[in-house]
Amino acid sequence: MESNDKFQSIIKALEKQLKENDHLTVAIEGRCGSGKSTLSKLLGETFDCNAFHMDDFFLPFEMKTKERLAKPGGNVHYERFKEEVLNPIKNSESISYRPYNCAVRALDEPIHSSPKKLSLIEGVYSLHPSLANAYDYKIFMTVDFQTQLKRIAKRNGEEKLQMFINQWIPLEEHYFSSLDVEKQCDYILNTTDLWD
Repeated sequence: MESNDKFQSIIKALEKQLKENDHLTVAIEGRCGSGKSTLSKLLGETFDCNAFHMDDFFLPFEMKTKERLAKPGGNVHYERFKEEVLNPIKNSESISYRPYNCAVRALDEPIHSSPKKLSLIEGVYSLHPSLANAYDYKIFMTVDFQTQLKRIAKRNGEEKLQMFINQWIPLEEHYFSSLDVEKQCDYILNTTDLWD
């Protein structure tokens, strides 16, 4: 199946969900380098929607305790994400949050969004157990390991690739396997042969 066919099947699934729901909250979960941001962008060009990124809610440095990081999905600030994004979406309220900037270890300027019928939540850890019940539809994106490494090297550089291999990928894989994340999803998209 070609990229366009897979993308069209996701669009049709979301169109069906939008007909059946007043509001639709969609998780785009999956492995780093699998194309979550790319899919979110493509869907944003197709639908009138809001897109929120879990990368904006990485855990602040001062909260990175050994105990917290030992828990699957513990390296994302899911408490703040739930309070500042998911709860307002649920209540059809305006959203205001400050993205966490890992480079300077501080919160950036606020981002404001008005409620829309479709909300996309893009990023690994979006299906953390404390957040998973908030979604009406869940997409899991996967990619084979060699393609994953190639994409990360292209996106982040060879030096940072080692950090992904040594730290971020093992944390993600622990989260996926411990919580059976893939099995929770309505649609699984393997992008190994797409977008390269």
